[in-house]
Amino acid sequence: MFNPCKQSASRCAASPCLFLVLIATAVSAFAQQPPPIISPEVQSDRRVTFRFSDPNAKEVAVSIETLGKPLPMQKDDQGVWSVTTEPLEPDYYGYSFVADGVNLIDPSNYLMKPNLLNTQSMVHVPGPPSLPWERNDVPHGVIHRHFYRSGIVGDEREYYVYTPPGYEAAGLKRYPVLYLLHGYSDDASAWVAVGRANMILDNLIAQGKAKPMLVVMPLGYGAPEIVQRTPQFASAFRDESLRKRNYDRFRESLLKEVIPAVETDYRVYYDRNSRAIAGLSMGGAESLLTGLNALDHFAWVGAFSSGGMGGSYDESFPALDSSANSQLHLLWVSCGVDDRLIEANRKFRDWLESKGIKLKWLETPGPHAWLVWRRNLAEFATLLFQ
Repeated sequence: MFNPCKQSASRCAASPCLFLVLIATAVSAFAQQPPPIISPEVQSDRRVTFRFSDPNAKEVAVSIETLGKPLPMQKDDQGVWSVTTEPLEPDYYGYSFVADGVNLIDPSNYLMKPNLLNTQSMVHVPGPPSLPWERNDVPHGVIHRHFYRSGIVGDEREYYVYTPPGYEAAGLKRYPVLYLLHGYSDDASAWVAVGRANMILDNLIAQGKAKPMLVVMPLGYGAPEIVQRTPQFASAFRDESLRKRNYDRFRESLLKEVIPAVETDYRVYYDRNSRAIAGLSMGGAESLLTGLNALDHFAWVGAFSSGGMGGSYDESFPALDSSANSQLHLLWVSCGVDDRLIEANRKFRDWLESKGIKLKWLETPGPHAWLVWRRNLAEFATLLFQ
């Protein structure tokens, strides 16, 4: 057998075996390393401990979605900052560390909340199987990712398609489609990566609460510069021409590029009664502006906490009147009562009612956050294509 330390007796007597010295040095160095940081750590009582190593920072806090002000963290002798929350309701929460005024992701956590302007880490506080976004032992659908060049917008972009369980084995069977839109600063992956749309549909379909359907999730920017120019929502949407271009080109791309591609590549119905459109925040405005101005394409329209519509409703929906009631199977408008957009959504509800247009209006607990929109989707999906 080969012995890396086999040398002449005189050499071994004169000096230690180099190989053993290297091994001992490595073991010693490894033993001196601090233990790995566990963050976030979810306790059995749903409290969450966050930890962040920054010995040189003067002040560190953790900012957690929906919890208001950042929670101050305390530093130990090793330079590790930590804080433990009160018990959190089961859900997924975006969070970031704020070290001396700088927002940072959690380097100890692989779970991310993607965003074009404000990427965060994410923590899952598990709940019972009855929660629609939890992964359960049910048949699962498949997420497909498509890339294409938009001749209308003039860039390379993508969209995601959820096919329900059993789609591949269903032969000639066709399905209805929900076009599901993200919000401002999100990307096309948001409804899967953060919104858990595929898990929600898997669970609802398995329980018989929702019809098997495809869900198409496109990139929602008709003018990509709207999200590149400024991180401030209000500033980006204050430019009337930019806002209009963003919505108009998105609508045109959806109707002329995405929908035809989906209807070519997938076994779906082609009629308006089998198409729904819904979205959150900016995507809610796009759903209303697209769906209610294209009733020949959509019979189901939903808006969750819609924002950024701007302008006059009479100008935005010039042909919309009570005759739409005979074409719409569902018009859903909802918003959280703690959302900064609640008054704008109430104003839009009042305008619809003044036109004699029937809608399902829903005010829910919660702010402008994914914790509201997951629940919106879970309820909205049960009403589709019935």
